[in-house]
Amino acid sequence: MEISAPLVVGICCVLLSSLIDVEAFNQNIHSLQVTVSENQPYRTAFHFQPPQNWLNGVCKWVPLIIQILMGQCIMGEFTICFTNTTPMVQCLVQNLATPKNLSDPFLREWVKFSKNPIMTPPNGVKANEFRDPTTAWKGLDGKWRVIIGSELNNHGMAILYQSEDFVNWTKYQHPLYISEETGMWECPDFYPVSINSTNGVDTSVQNPSVKHVMKASFNSHDYYMLGNYDSEMERFISESDFTGTSLDLRYDYGKFYASKTFFDNVKNRRILWGWVNESDSTEDDIEKGWSGLQSIPRRVWLDESGKQLLQWPVEEIETLRDKQVSIHGKKLLSGAVFELSGITAAQADVEVFFEVPELEEVEFMDPTGVDPQLLCGKENASSNGKFGPFGLLTLASKDLAEQTAIFFRVFRGPSRYIVLMCSDQSRSSLRKEVDKTTFGAFVDIDPCLEKISLRSLIDHSIVESYGGEGRTCITTRVYPMLASDEGMHLYLFNNGTSSVVISRLNAWSMKRAKINGKESLRYRAT
Repeated sequence: MEISAPLVVGICCVLLSSLIDVEAFNQNIHSLQVTVSENQPYRTAFHFQPPQNWLNGVCKWVPLIIQILMGQCIMGEFTICFTNTTPMVQCLVQNLATPKNLSDPFLREWVKFSKNPIMTPPNGVKANEFRDPTTAWKGLDGKWRVIIGSELNNHGMAILYQSEDFVNWTKYQHPLYISEETGMWECPDFYPVSINSTNGVDTSVQNPSVKHVMKASFNSHDYYMLGNYDSEMERFISESDFTGTSLDLRYDYGKFYASKTFFDNVKNRRILWGWVNESDSTEDDIEKGWSGLQSIPRRVWLDESGKQLLQWPVEEIETLRDKQVSIHGKKLLSGAVFELSGITAAQADVEVFFEVPELEEVEFMDPTGVDPQLLCGKENASSNGKFGPFGLLTLASKDLAEQTAIFFRVFRGPSRYIVLMCSDQSRSSLRKEVDKTTFGAFVDIDPCLEKISLRSLIDHSIVESYGGEGRTCITTRVYPMLASDEGMHLYLFNNGTSSVVISRLNAWSMKRAKINGKESLRYRAT
């Protein structure tokens, strides 16, 4: 974390019912208080999830009882700014808290500021549309700044506050940014990224060597814009506004929401993590005894083109790799399906590079106005194009009655080739009541100049996929009936009419992370 100066960590939405008591918007789920069985096929092995109850937003990777106590709050190196509700009135406000004991490495006890709340909804903003502070940054004038997600006249916005002492905060005269194309902004984030380096930079950096990222959560997805921060005018000047269409940039084109980033000053990287909610019903959540999990933390940086962000799982995840299988130079003929054996299909890390020769004869498509998600639903894994679908069949039963396909299609556009990436869940489960939405997005690569890469982290009920070396990410939640644990299989396939080549493949079984061991399941909050 950034500890060179006082740090405000913005807590987005709700953590655990046993952790910080933030507003619970869906009492039926957030108040789950049930016993969790250890024999559950949908619990993950190396993704963090709560031992029981509801989770969304960012929290520690070890189940802890976190207490926030009333008392004197002294501004120091660590300060949490969090959204809470006022007594008696359902009004969202921002509060401060600091650690009671800095010698505790887990910072388990926190003290609320005696003069909370420090920010209340301004005039014109509804009482329940004022939440989710960002990490604070320090301006060139020495003042601290933070933004709060909100809405005004059906326009999503980032309300800017300033403070000299971290205690007394003043709303700036205008929002840092306001969008006419969106509604309420949840979990906003605002941070710089280096133009000339893949390293992350401290949130307070402001100079010509960086661009800024403005991210907002709405419509069940996390969207972002690139642009420049004018600190004199206190404006974020975006390179392109949100449009409400598939052209908007997103962190992830599947199940991924309410994300936050932080700067790791030890390894000079910016880390992104997000909430991945369930795709089954409330009744299923109650029966399981838990709901929601966190994505694998992702390093995030600016692509050398300057047009988008790149994301990649943090290197620490590689310490869980176990048995490995490798393939080089294997041709996938039309109609080929072969099993990738020798690793645990239920929890695996797979990275593969595909080569597509003779692209001159590929089908033409004008991408103007095309929604790639709808296109993926139409051109699903069982269709037959010239090049593709080809990719992975994950969390699959032996007879392929259940499968989640992560695949590519290649088209010829008016001026360049177009690579479509899809996550087809239409056959992910024999259960009828679960969400089987197919996700999709374009990948900004030229298959003539580079191989089409795919990395998928497979973990029982979640598949996180990174296409084009992190240019496009799609996260999927699935609940197979036949393909559970030992019954799960992993295949490579090619349904295109032309062959593709597996230039290189490396895949590993993944060990179980200690965060989700039996000790976590036995944990009970008091």
